[in-house]
Amino acid sequence: MGTDLNLLREQCQRTLDSTDLEGLGSREEGKVRDCYIGEGRRILVATDRVSCFDVVVGTIPFKGQVLNQLAAFWFEQTQSIAPNHLIEVPDPAVSIARECKPVPVEFVVRGYLTGSTSTSIWTAYDRGDREYCGHTLPEGLSRHERLREPILTPTTKAAKGDHDAPASRHQLIERNLIDEALYDRAEEMVLKLFAEGTRFAAERGLILVDTKYELGFDPEGELVVIDEIHTPDSSRYWYLDSYDAMMSQRKDPQALDKEYVRRWLGEQGYRGEGTSPEIPDEVRCEAARRYIEAFERVTGREFEPNTEVPLERIRRNLGL
Repeated sequence: MGTDLNLLREQCQRTLDSTDLEGLGSREEGKVRDCYIGEGRRILVATDRVSCFDVVVGTIPFKGQVLNQLAAFWFEQTQSIAPNHLIEVPDPAVSIARECKPVPVEFVVRGYLTGSTSTSIWTAYDRGDREYCGHTLPEGLSRHERLREPILTPTTKAAKGDHDAPASRHQLIERNLIDEALYDRAEEMVLKLFAEGTRFAAERGLILVDTKYELGFDPEGELVVIDEIHTPDSSRYWYLDSYDAMMSQRKDPQALDKEYVRRWLGEQGYRGEGTSPEIPDEVRCEAARRYIEAFERVTGREFEPNTEVPLERIRRNLGL
């Protein structure tokens, strides 16, 4: 599908920005996904909403379909490393999963010294901090430079509209958000997932820069991966073949994720406070093109967009 700009422009007028699906259980609205919980299941509807700086700033055509299908791909790809909550994918933008008890921590793994938000590892390093989430960083590093080894830099899980806060292992344990044994078990799991994601992405000509994992306990008490994994929303991707050249020219690496939207907002002076500026269709379409390319690069499959009216299609596929 790639770069059919006419289709992307048309789809800008029929993105999925909200849902209200009666009969599926109690509804929880996240930044991007609307979840319906009942009978031990969680139905996750990936909308086209885009969140930057922990704020919903608009919609991107086909984004929900890309996220949902790419997460399902990665869940299958990594199930031998870590179990996950996925049961089935009945619709391009919908997943049905086991209802799990979430761990109240987001597990962020970073392989590079980068970021643009006020709480990013690069922002902290640039202002002189050499301790970040319990890790000591060496002097003399440059922006976007690869770290000696991937590090876990967890955050607290903020409610919708609030900002996640970076924390160290010690701080999370001290606040009783997680105990030592569970933290160490989770760290081992997510570092293995990141290593596999890094390896697989490199085979596809991409660098998995950093990513966020969410974990929970399934009904049998097993620790599993929930929500999404290695998508352009939860992860940062750069092109592998141009990374060294961009670094030597002191330029930002070429990215294939929602960082494009975040940077556009930053150029407008927006950093997550107050009302976000309206994102023009040309920016939305370019973001959609990047999401679709990420899907096709990672999976090796052509993205097949579904242009039906989203809610009508979802109701039909869920038997409502």
